[in-house]
Amino acid sequence: MYQRFPGEAAPSNESSPQMSAPQSVLRAVRVMYVGLAASLLGVVVDLTTLSATRSEILKRNPGFTTAQVNNAEHLAIGTFIVGGLIGAALWLWMAQSCRAGKGWARVVSTVFFGIDTLSVLVGATGVQGGGIARFYGFVVWVIGLVAIILLWQRSSSDYFRGAPRY
Repeated sequence: MYQRFPGEAAPSNESSPQMSAPQSVLRAVRVMYVGLAASLLGVVVDLTTLSATRSEILKRNPGFTTAQVNNAEHLAIGTFIVGGLIGAALWLWMAQSCRAGKGWARVVSTVFFGIDTLSVLVGATGVQGGGIARFYGFVVWVIGLVAIILLWQRSSSDYFRGAPRY
């Protein structure tokens, strides 16, 4: 540490002071962390439905050999795991970015919610998934809805307008 020269200006921070996040944003971030945990738990839920997955593969493809059914099942397992991990990573990324006040993160979160809405609607038609996996997809969708509602409240909007945009 050194002494300042008399008359020298005090050192200034390069960045302007940031606003602290309002309760609506902090709650949204907490909800997003719940979404992260739900995505990871969703992998487990998907893996508990493997017999139903195998039955669905056989029903849709009655001419498949045993090797083809096994390959399709392995692909489904991989898709469940990778999809759940990607979902969890997106929840984490959006939670941290929204907490930092990055306006683009609120918009991207909304886009991800729209994509999940389409996924839930496709799942409701019975085209993919079933039973508990379909219900669990709806639960994750509700978590996303709560986060989006919190992110678009007036206090949240004021925060995102006032925070740095890099």
